[in-house]
Order: sequence, then structure tokens, then C-alpha cells
Amino acid sequence: MLKIYHNPRCRKSRAGLDYLKSRTDEFEIVDYLRDGLSKVQIKEILLKMNAAATDIVRTQEEVYKKELKGLNLTEDEWIRIIIENPKLLQRPIIVSEHKAVLAQPPENVDILL
Repeated sequence: MLKIYHNPRCRKSRAGLDYLKSRTDEFEIVDYLRDGLSKVQIKEILLKMNAAATDIVRTQEEVYKKELKGLNLTEDEWIRIIIENPKLLQRPIIVSEHKAVLAQPPENVDILL
């Protein structure tokens, strides 16, 4: 079963969800802005994407531009920042049993199917 980390207010996230719906109906939606993110969830995403925490941070967000840009932080510090500021998470991220992708463009979902 796939999981999509989704922000319903984001155009790119909605496009990713629509594309996912066109390809399968076996997925779970994680509304991470409403429900929050855990350290375990973020570490799972990073492991399955083979990525660093900075790879999944939205650098165009105001909080990043004003408070975080240029800081040299550890992986755990970035994870804590994402937990505390979930809108910093790139979206949508689709997670399968063994892999995860950023669905920008939405066709990246095909990698998991």
C-alpha cells in the first residue's frame, strides 16, 4: 500500500494526488499539516528516498528564507525543524514499501508502480 504525504491546499500536491488516483486506488493519504510528522516518518521517507533532510525542505517558504537559509545544521536538527514546521516538507511525497519519491512531476509516481 502506498502513502501520500499530501497538502490539500497545494496545487502541486493536488496534481500528484490526482495522478496517483488515476493509476491506483490502493493508497493512504497522510495530511501531515493536520496530523503532524514524527521523526520515524521523516526518517522512513529519507531512507526510502536515499536523501538527506535538506533534500526534502521547501526553500521557498518564508520560515526557511528568514530563519534557516545558510545555517549549517545536523541531520537530526533538520528533522526536528521539519517536525516543528511541517509546511517545510516538499510535497507530495509518495512512499511504497521499499522506495519513496517526490511526485514533482506527478509522473514520478510511476517509479513506484
